[in-house]
Amino acid sequence: MKIRCVWEHNGDDTLLHAADFPGAFTRGENLDVARRKMAKEIKAYAAWRALDIDRVDEVEIVQESACELEVRDADSDVLFRSESEPLTLVEYQRLKALACKSALDFFALYDSIPDKNRSVAPARKTFYGQAPRTAEEMYRHTKHVNAYYFGEIGVEAENDGSIFACRQRGFETLEKQEGFLSNLVREGSYGEMWSLRKVLRRFLWHDRIHAKAMYKMAAGIWGRATIPDVFAFDGWM
Repeated sequence: MKIRCVWEHNGDDTLLHAADFPGAFTRGENLDVARRKMAKEIKAYAAWRALDIDRVDEVEIVQESACELEVRDADSDVLFRSESEPLTLVEYQRLKALACKSALDFFALYDSIPDKNRSVAPARKTFYGQAPRTAEEMYRHTKHVNAYYFGEIGVEAENDGSIFACRQRGFETLEKQEGFLSNLVREGSYGEMWSLRKVLRRFLWHDRIHAKAMYKMAAGIWGRATIPDVFAFDGWM
């Protein structure tokens, strides 16, 4: 199978996004490193979504986006060309269901961790401050993009309650807007361009970044038999 990818990079530092698998991505110090990781990422992503993908034969770059962001810390502003296209109701419902599944799975992973304030990860500074190290910090960081992402497309949202609850309420508010499926592209914070398709993909992507870190950290402390592999990350370990 050929995997179509969007290559976002700052110099050589690379984020490689799988265009047809929203939220699937790899990072690397250059394109070749990120490309070599993609088959493993797609295998894990397919297992999470119960998709039947036998093998990855090729990675095809369909869009390139050079930027000045700290992509090594997963800072990203790319808008896929496909993310400017209107949505059908069926497409929207499918992507919304996936974003909600991701939120529920993220909470299940977080909830399974015996001590949510324990970590063995070293302190590390990123473009947004100190990287979250404990399950509690990772969960709160991931949940708290809700108001930000929805706000970038003109939807008033908040971060109250669980990661699933606040995400679900954001979608409910969105759906009250006339013509929301037209997928209007608009300029948000810092000159970044946003659309509903991008928001749906960014939720999945951001969840996946921090779920992977949380699972690796927790499995390393308490063992894989204790921590459920809800995102099928074992292939990455």
